[in-house]
Amino acid sequence: MAIVRYNPWAEMTALRNQIDRMFEDLQVPTFRTPAAELTETEDALHLKLELPGVSAKDVDIEVTESAVKVFAERKLEHKYNTRSEFYYGKFQRVIPLKTRIQNTNVTADYKDGILNLTLPKAEEEKNKVVKVNLEQPAA
Repeated sequence: MAIVRYNPWAEMTALRNQIDRMFEDLQVPTFRTPAAELTETEDALHLKLELPGVSAKDVDIEVTESAVKVFAERKLEHKYNTRSEFYYGKFQRVIPLKTRIQNTNVTADYKDGILNLTLPKAEEEKNKVVKVNLEQPAA
């Protein structure tokens, strides 16, 4: 009879492989947060959000003076048994803003799955730079 050396990691590797196969069979889509890009200019903030496959009518945007909330839904396009890695359903993204904005003057553009928001800064934010004069101490 031959002596077989025991490898404790072999059982762990076999278990991991079984779990990996189980998840590959399920093909469960994971929730994805839309990617965002925020750029600041002297007069405004410019926010871009990636919303591929989302129709413009399925996007709802709320803007306050200090945050942008985007609610959207990607609807299922097919009814047949299909394996998919796409995420379908509702999702939201809340983006806090470090600068106060004029939420009544926000403009939006939606093209090719990219939402572009122009968020004009509030007047008090534009004039935030203050010059301070130093007085000479009395001698």
